[in-house]
Amino acid sequence: MGLSHRTMTFSNPVYIQSSGTAVGPKEGAGPLAGSFDYRYTDIYCDEKSWEMAERALMKQAIKQCLTKNHLSIDSVDLFVAGDLSNQTTASSFVARDLQLPYIGTYSACATSVETLIISGVWVSSGLADLVLAAASSHYGACEKQFRYPTEFAVQKPETAQTTVTGAGAVLLGKKRTEIQLTEATIGRVQDLGITDPMSLGAAMAPAAAEVTIGHLHKTNQQVSDFDLIVTGDLAISGSEIYRKLLREQGIYITGRYEDCGVMMYHSEQQVLAGGSGAGCSASVVYGHIYHRLLAGELKRVLVVATGALLSSMTVLQKQSIPAIAHAIVLERRS
Repeated sequence: MGLSHRTMTFSNPVYIQSSGTAVGPKEGAGPLAGSFDYRYTDIYCDEKSWEMAERALMKQAIKQCLTKNHLSIDSVDLFVAGDLSNQTTASSFVARDLQLPYIGTYSACATSVETLIISGVWVSSGLADLVLAAASSHYGACEKQFRYPTEFAVQKPETAQTTVTGAGAVLLGKKRTEIQLTEATIGRVQDLGITDPMSLGAAMAPAAAEVTIGHLHKTNQQVSDFDLIVTGDLAISGSEIYRKLLREQGIYITGRYEDCGVMMYHSEQQVLAGGSGAGCSASVVYGHIYHRLLAGELKRVLVVATGALLSSMTVLQKQSIPAIAHAIVLERRS
């Protein structure tokens, strides 16, 4: 495995063996509905609480992922997962039930790519043969923890986002398949002094730009080397700031850029600026983007997952919102 500061190439090949996704009813009614493996019709996912529902989402995504490969959970060497709940309880409770060696991670909504990078390192280094990576989020659980209880009925500005009720899981291994992890760049925390938790896209955009520019420069590549650059959940407002920051550095992504939070919902679904959450990028990338790679519609994709590193306490203390983004390259091999 080649490593130059924070950018790495997986010189010992790492391949996606299979993926699995599970989403809630609003996501299942969106434009990407057909790309998700399992769609719950109830936001409680047949459970008694939103927190338990999020665990059900992650378990279902894992089930879909393993079933496609006809594998049992005992075939997996390591489980790497994260979510947005306090102390990442959704992932930890799932790990308790799976009884696998477990690494819990947190980079807020950038957790999906963080788990991919960690899992890829374990496989490429030869420390593991099969590693399961997963990430999730739930609208109800996040509203209660980070914003206001839904019963409070607070009116939100147009820059606010809707947390995706969804989860994605992916199995990485050495066996050659069509989709390979080839490069990754670990982001640096950025903070432009934004304190409004209803404007997370603006807080995260600088982190997305920082890691995108860093990856392109470190690997000596251009935007034209990728069929698509996809961010995790900058949504409408953050995506425009991201484009502007890149333009200021002479980097133009028009025609090669999409955001998972924007893609997730129809405009008439009343989600304000778009989707957010660790489950946003996980479900869209492991579903819609992965399927496009398999179909040959895309050959090289730079995935930039973005995360706002705030907590309910830092918001109450009026502290600014740091943000992180991590990048990874998915390639279709003939």
